[in-house]
Amino acid sequence: MKVLLVNGSPNKDGCTNAALQEIVCELQRQGVETEIFWLGRKAISGCIACRSCAETGECVMDDAVNQFRAKAKNADGFIFGSPVHYAAASGSLTSFMDRLFFSDSGETFRLKPAAAVAVARRGGTTAALDQINKYFAISQMLQVGSCYWNMVHGMTPQELQQDEEGLCTMRVLARNMAYLLRCLAAGNAAGIPLPEQEEKPRTNFIR
Repeated sequence: MKVLLVNGSPNKDGCTNAALQEIVCELQRQGVETEIFWLGRKAISGCIACRSCAETGECVMDDAVNQFRAKAKNADGFIFGSPVHYAAASGSLTSFMDRLFFSDSGETFRLKPAAAVAVARRGGTTAALDQINKYFAISQMLQVGSCYWNMVHGMTPQELQQDEEGLCTMRVLARNMAYLLRCLAAGNAAGIPLPEQEEKPRTNFIR
């Protein structure tokens, strides 16, 4: 079992990474393999709606999106972490997730567990979480919660370590993720089939 964690902060070793590292430690303690994928500091362009991905299965802009997709195909669960920028996820993560999920055929993420993590000095975390969670909901993913909303507070990694409740929330999230992964593996071993899929009708409001 493997969980891919995305660090959507421009700072590789900042507060977002500190929150994800708390999750990583607990996931590894639970016997789950982990990998943190940092988006880096290079600009990640937004979707240009060319729809080339519908034919190729990849985004026409060959950057972090396609690199991550290659890894995601073999991952069992996902955690997307972001600092809060104006009560929203970082611009890089937003562009990344727009293109990643829009260009996916549906098989990379469907029915796999996912969670969002927001890190802030003070406020805007619930709005950022709501934004990220929408990608999971539309992709038939299984959203993993914790004992509180998945957020940690701190201006620096050192300050973040003082948010004991936030760090506890991260550890509980990790244990819940590991539990769900084991349940899915047990269901697969028992031969429980995935839910039947049907072709989705596209009903436009204006005709």
